[in-house]
Amino acid sequence: MKAIWHDAIIAESDDTLVIEGNHYFPRYSLRRHFLKDSPTTSFCPWKGTAHYYHVAVNGAVNEDAAWYYPEPLSAAGEIRGRVAFWKGIRIVE
Repeated sequence: MKAIWHDAIIAESDDTLVIEGNHYFPRYSLRRHFLKDSPTTSFCPWKGTAHYYHVAVNGAVNEDAAWYYPEPLSAAGEIRGRVAFWKGIRIVE
């Protein structure tokens, strides 16, 4: 699977987990130079507190377009160390 935005591959892996329709990519599959830390957080009652990244490609920035759970709740422990995408990031095989 690949996460693509503005023709750039942000992440690529054959080891994604699909939770609630979102592909969670392993952290090692990320091309970190496209990701910028965001101060944004949100809370999910069964996954815990999500933290976000902005995705930046060739000067274009997609704010809070990637998220991860650094300390997921026990029900969502399998997503520890993984990142998911939305806001126009295409997920393709």
